[in-house]
Amino acid sequence: MKKISVSLSGHQTSVSLEDEFIVALREIATRRRVPIATMIAEIDATRKLGDNLSSAIRVWILNYYRK
Repeated sequence: MKKISVSLSGHQTSVSLEDEFIVALREIATRRRVPIATMIAEIDATRKLGDNLSSAIRVWILNYYRK
């Protein structure tokens, strides 16, 4: 597990993800040509209230590769 620190809506936050998910997040960001922080902000904006951000990122990555 590693932590990624990002700024969301002007507030610093961190998420803990397994190395494999961090690699996947970087790959997707590179393909989309956007910063990782931008993608995490998009995921954060669409997750259900009360859902854990780390879990939401994992599900988002899974869905990305399923498409």
